[in-house]
Amino acid sequence: MTAPWDSEALWLKAKLFINYALEEKEHRTFDERALWASLALELLAKAALSRASPLLIAVPNEDGKNLLAAAGLTDDEATFKTITATTLFKRCARAFKPFNDAEAIRIAESRNAYLHSAATGLAHMPEESWWPRFWALAQVLVHACDRDLDAFVGAGHVGAVESALTTYQRNVEERVTMLLERAKQRLARFEAGEMRGTELRDWEKDRNVSASLKYSVQATCPACESDDGLLEGDDVLSTEWHGERVGEDDYEVSLDLEIAADYFGCQHCRCVLDRFELIEVAGLPGSFEASGDPADFYEPDYGND
Repeated sequence: MTAPWDSEALWLKAKLFINYALEEKEHRTFDERALWASLALELLAKAALSRASPLLIAVPNEDGKNLLAAAGLTDDEATFKTITATTLFKRCARAFKPFNDAEAIRIAESRNAYLHSAATGLAHMPEESWWPRFWALAQVLVHACDRDLDAFVGAGHVGAVESALTTYQRNVEERVTMLLERAKQRLARFEAGEMRGTELRDWEKDRNVSASLKYSVQATCPACESDDGLLEGDDVLSTEWHGERVGEDDYEVSLDLEIAADYFGCQHCRCVLDRFELIEVAGLPGSFEASGDPADFYEPDYGND
């Protein structure tokens, strides 16, 4: 019997569902194909995380049954439960850049409403807009499974998928251009004294554009080229410990971190880039170095002596 957390089995089931989603329009409506695609996306996410460790998709219930089964310590496969789609996609966003968990969660929520309520449609946007967003998510997870798009959809569909991805990339680039140009325009109007009324009040109100994430570093703004930009992030990509002996039994320890850049804000022109892919397209670094507090990374003392 195949374990419910088996990464290869999850991958194969995701392939089956995406085949249903890619059937000709004459055979399935767009909502039905989007439904199968949304299910395939969730299975892909589980396959990608489970490939690293089945524990990443197990619900950590109080008695530990799911975790013990996923670790191979018990045989409770029949009652094994996986984490919710929201938790699943948030974990993927942390593990597999530039996976957009907010976009994936919206797809899952629309699917659930379609299945469990009187909602008559799944995708609340045109088909030509929905698929590029979907494939941008799926592509990240396919690569996280160490596969390629050909292996997922087959040679006959790769061309259409790559075309959709090109459309998505162009949309992201256009969005970045729009955000940068709008920031330049607003700054120019403020400096020229042309802002009035609501526009001026909004400008003053938006003075602090920081997301207040745990780590940050100054960066040159791609819109106004000032040094008032701030790259921010919470996720630690790597750690590097340094120790120096300062006494017979005393060491001075420091910690260098590499942080994933998930947010950029400029205090000068109010430009905000709130997703990794926007930051990347704008030419800002996808990660930055920061100093960490070693105490935050020590293993806790459980007091079992």
